[in-house]
Amino acid sequence: MKAEPPAGGVAVIGGFYFCYFAFNGLFSPYWGLYLAALALPAWQIGILTSLTQVNRIYAPAIWGWLADRSGRRRTILRLAGVAGLLGFLPLLAVDTFWPMFIAVLFASFFWSAALPLVESLAIARLSGDSGRYARLRVWGSIGFIAASLGAGYWIEASGVHVFSLAVVGTMAGLAVYCWRLPESPARPAANEGAAGFGAILRRREVWIFFAGCFLMSLAHGPYYSFYSIHLSEHGVGQSTIGWLWAVGVLAEVGLFMAMPWLNARLSPKTLFVGDFAIAAGRFLLIAFGAHSLPLLVIAQLGHAFTFACHHAVAMGYLHRHFAGAHAAKGQALYIAASFGIGGSLGGVIAGFLWRDFSGVTVFALAAAVSAIGGLVCQAGLPGKTISMNVAR
Repeated sequence: MKAEPPAGGVAVIGGFYFCYFAFNGLFSPYWGLYLAALALPAWQIGILTSLTQVNRIYAPAIWGWLADRSGRRRTILRLAGVAGLLGFLPLLAVDTFWPMFIAVLFASFFWSAALPLVESLAIARLSGDSGRYARLRVWGSIGFIAASLGAGYWIEASGVHVFSLAVVGTMAGLAVYCWRLPESPARPAANEGAAGFGAILRRREVWIFFAGCFLMSLAHGPYYSFYSIHLSEHGVGQSTIGWLWAVGVLAEVGLFMAMPWLNARLSPKTLFVGDFAIAAGRFLLIAFGAHSLPLLVIAQLGHAFTFACHHAVAMGYLHRHFAGAHAAKGQALYIAASFGIGGSLGGVIAGFLWRDFSGVTVFALAAAVSAIGGLVCQAGLPGKTISMNVAR
């Protein structure tokens, strides 16, 4: 029987997830609306809403390499928390494009260092048990729900200017948890992870996997940057928008809790490819069903698969291929390929298309990208069953 990790360490990781994804629960629904309220043009909104993703292209790789090389994960996490908070403080005072661009670019460079290191820390402390990981990761979903709902009502009551206060307060909590996270020294590579990092990347399954992650995040770019704006243009109130984001994350919570059951019955390839099919249907509903609250609710329930299931299966693939000394680099590469390149490119493209084409067109294109991702993974990933529950 495996020894339980110290409760305090796991509790701090749960607190980190809560604050980290509470920040996402503010930025994803309300950052675009905040910028729109400042009367910024759509192309500037597209760039600013994508900056946190742009830094995920290269910053996690830098921090992951430094962490694996030095073994000083806790020091890097403390720096990430404090510098991220200091970087977002200017949002309390600035409201024009270039000052906000510089502030968010600086802050997100450090903020983006945290998640891959904590993900590898969590997997290591839970001995690779994806079921226990999913239950711990639920605290991030709870943080997202609390922030998106709370901010929605606060913004409706007090005005969109309170958004910056909510961001800084959440980042202060994140800095506290980053300071308290335990150290997790790099462990020697074992089994398949004993291969060199370059040799791992040359495996066909690995680059097909990363291509799928890129395409899924590319399809989600318009969602994270313009979903709230799209609904607002169709007359949906801000508190209702907050509830719709919350519905998606509640579905995510349920899926995370059900992952051990799904893992025991379906192969990773079946789950991975199925996520893309659901994403295509989901974005079509958003494109053509923004006038209908029931259709929007159904679309948000699809978030359980397009994010939660996709992410959980991705964590299993990463743990299988990037073990021990390559763990942080593997996590960093995953974040760079998906949320970094894919998410930022999707948001920027949506920003440039939004003015000349309708939101219907942009989300229909997102559905098409999802379908392409499913076809790529169906053709390229091996069909054999690979257990995601690596700890027996």
